[in-house]
Amino acid sequence: MVLSTYDLPTEGEVIPTQQRDAQPGMTVAFVAVTMASMSDDLLDAETTIVPPGFKPMNWSRGFGRSVGPFSERDEDGGGFTRAFLVAEHHTNGMGNCHGGMLMAFADMVWGHSISSRRTHHWVTARMVTDFVSAARLGDWVEGTSELIGDVDGFYTVKGRIWVGERTIMTGTGVFKTLGARAEPRT
Repeated sequence: MVLSTYDLPTEGEVIPTQQRDAQPGMTVAFVAVTMASMSDDLLDAETTIVPPGFKPMNWSRGFGRSVGPFSERDEDGGGFTRAFLVAEHHTNGMGNCHGGMLMAFADMVWGHSISSRRTHHWVTARMVTDFVSAARLGDWVEGTSELIGDVDGFYTVKGRIWVGERTIMTGTGVFKTLGARAEPRT
């Protein structure tokens, strides 16, 4: 079953990619989200298992759609966690998540500290990262960030990306705000 962005499942709902995946009496505490393949994909649609509390990010265009799917969860105190499951299209020749994918994810996670609090577009001015460990095919990668500075429209953010208890990447980013968005992001 392939879903469009208009009929994504709700938390707790499981949608198997094929009927053989469904087991009678099976209890699953995850959301399965099936993403429609892009027009140039020759493979079947991809299914991502999303842990409880996470919601699929409904990116239907642009770079986020190309490298996703991504999920997010709101945290107590106004924080957030974004995440993705390392799929084959995220890996390098060693079967680890490609460093470029982790950098792109860091940019999305760290920039969210600005877009979740400001109503402006932003661009990345600088990112400094340390790769601490590898994320492997099948790993659930999570990340968060916090705003630590705000000077003349430049925002400094520090962030961390991890798998379970293992830190994958740490770093900082500097982002520049541009014009106001038409509507604040939620």
